Amino acid sequence: MLTSDFLSPTSQSMNNYSLTLNNPAESSTADLQVDLLGVKKAALILRALNHKLRQQILRLIDENGRMTVTELYLKLRLEQSVASQHLAILRKAGFVNTDRDGKFIYYSVNINRMEELNKFLAELLN
Repeated sequence: MLTSDFLSPTSQSMNNYSLTLNNPAESSTADLQVDLLGVKKAALILRALNHKLRQQILRLIDENGRMTVTELYLKLRLEQSVASQHLAILRKAGFVNTDRDGKFIYYSVNINRMEELNKFLAELLN
């Protein structure tokens, strides 16, 4: 059974975008604000890379420097729509750059973003 203390807004409060927790540190009276929207966005970015096919796409692009969606789906023996969907996820997460040359869009690995990811992971896991 839940007690009224558990539901009390002074112990913690939450809306769709943040979670407010009491800060137990004696030196500080400020509550701890957790940015839930930021957590959700970070999870989507990490999920973009935590997929075997997308990892394979990134490796292939990196090996070739840059590639079109046509080159990718032919090399990986995928449907064009599948390759495009996975590239869109990687693009939204910032892991690939696009460069238009006439009617072709070339994809390349965003090395700066990958370095940012490594720094974030090192900080998170250590």
